Parts: sequence; structure tokens; C-alpha cells
Amino acid sequence: MKITFFSAKQYDREYFDQYNKDYNFNLEYVPKTLNERRATNMEPSEAICAFVNDVINADVIKILAEKQGVKYIAMRCAGFNNVDLDAAKKYNIKVCRVPAYSPECVAEHAVALLLTLSRKIHKAYYRILSQNFALDGLIGDSIHNKTVGVLGTGKIGKNFAKIMYGFGCKVLGYDVFESPDFKKNGGEYVTKEELLKRADIIALFLPLLPETRYIINKETIKTLKKGVVIINTGRGGLVNTEDLIDGIMSEHIGGFGADVYENEGVLFFKDLSEQIIPDKKFKLLTSLPNVLLTGHQAFLTKEALSQIASCILLNLDEFKKGKELSTPGAFLA
Repeated sequence: MKITFFSAKQYDREYFDQYNKDYNFNLEYVPKTLNERRATNMEPSEAICAFVNDVINADVIKILAEKQGVKYIAMRCAGFNNVDLDAAKKYNIKVCRVPAYSPECVAEHAVALLLTLSRKIHKAYYRILSQNFALDGLIGDSIHNKTVGVLGTGKIGKNFAKIMYGFGCKVLGYDVFESPDFKKNGGEYVTKEELLKRADIIALFLPLLPETRYIINKETIKTLKKGVVIINTGRGGLVNTEDLIDGIMSEHIGGFGADVYENEGVLFFKDLSEQIIPDKKFKLLTSLPNVLLTGHQAFLTKEALSQIASCILLNLDEFKKGKELSTPGAFLA
């Protein structure tokens, strides 16, 4: 079976080539993102493997099915909001994903963002490089005894909560599916409105759905504690960037750390250091002193890359053999 990878990086090639020794699939790596033009111009392939910012709408799926003979779409990520599953079903294309890959690493990255913001570590680092050892302006905030609100208590959210318990925090949770483990470990489920009102720190681990888009917006920001710190390693579209900037500039929001951005598709996973970025909201956001962004790297660990490669190839092998997928939550359509 031939598998064409889009948005492929060198680390993808390294890990998939390693795990492909057990399958001997024909792997082709395309560094560019998938869109309608590239779907039209690609070589025929039985399967494609895509990532978070690839375009897999109805038009692309029609081309993949009718022109390129694609039977399977494998998402090497947990999110699938960029895939038109109804169109995939219409053209009899099976779709799978990696439902969970090292959830600990994403939770750890969220904590790293929080600690860096709270203790101004990023500012201290650059001071030391310029031989400035003064401490003025580096007064931080302790996480101990803070109330932490976790929006989304799936595997990543639960791991984040466990770490917060270690800091001596009170942890509140909100999710449409309440987890017994979250409550057993000391978490308290409350309404979304109560969580937003009570939390000193808010961490977002929700999927991007119509009901979660812009969950942080002008109206909800009004209900937050003054000085609240918001961490987003879920999806960029959970936060209305314009409203967020207003909240930070009014000093209602004390800090914002994120590994995602609502318009990241034209920015992340690329070297744009020699280009002018036209996104004015992004430029303004990154210029604020209490904002810390990383470029969707929370997953990027050796452990996660190994799990992604092994799960995707297993899924596609089982699709090819007509078997049900053995990985719980991997089958999408």
C-alpha cells in the first residue's frame, strides 16, 4: 500500500521509516500542506496521512477519491475538525486518527508555559544573555494554593490536574463527560460559568466544536477574576484573539500562554523569519509582555512521535486487512 504524507517533517520521516520496517508500505513524504491544488497534482495513492493544518474538506476529499484512488485518510493527531467526515463517508473513504499520544507530554508543556509566565523565566533568560543580573521587574507569582480551572478533563486534562495537585492547588473541572478518576483524585466538577468565575488559572484542553469555539470571548472574560492566567494547549479557535488582546491590555487578564493560535495554519510549522507576517492580531499578541506562545510543539517528544507512527501504521494495516481498528477511539468514519 502506498501512503502519501502531507505536512511531512524530517522527524515524521525518521519515525515512520523506523516503524514501517514491520509493514513495508510504500511511503511518500510531501513537506507542503494538503489543499485542493496539491490533491489534484499528487500521484495516485491508496492512503494519505495528514496533520492538523491540512485542508481535508469536501472538495479535497472528492478529488482524493475520484482522481487519486484514495481509500483511507489517517490523521496523525487527535483532532479532526479539519476533516469533512460526511464527505469521507459519501466517497467510502475510511478515516482514522491517533486518539491519544503521550498525553503527559502535552500536560507537561502546559505546565511549562504556566511556570515560565508565572516566574518570568523567559525574561530572565534573555537578561542573563545580555549580562543583566538585576532582579527588578522579575517578581513572579506562586502557583501554590491557587485555584486552577481545567476546561476539558480527558486524558491530557487529567494529567495536567495531577501535576497541579502536586503544587498544592485546588482543581476545578468542567467537561460534558465527567471522569470518575478526576473526582477520585481530588478534582471538583462545577459548571463552566462557576469555573470561569472562581479560577486563578484556566487551562484549556477542549476539542474545537461549534459549542466550544470562542469559549473565551468578550462576555466570558468579563466574568473572570482580575489577573487570571489562561493557558491554551487545546485548539486556537477556543479563544477569540481580538477579545483576548482587549482583556490583556485592560489588565483584566494577567497572562496568556498558548501552543495554538486560531489562524495558525498559515504560520506554524514554517520558517517565516525572513518574511513579514501580515496577521496584525498575531503581531500585537506576541508583542505583549505577559504573553508566551509556542508553535504547536506540545506533542513533540520522542515518546509521542513513536506512539503516533506505530498507531497510524497499525490503523492502516488493519484497514487494509478489513479488520476493525484495535486502538480504542481511532476509527472516525
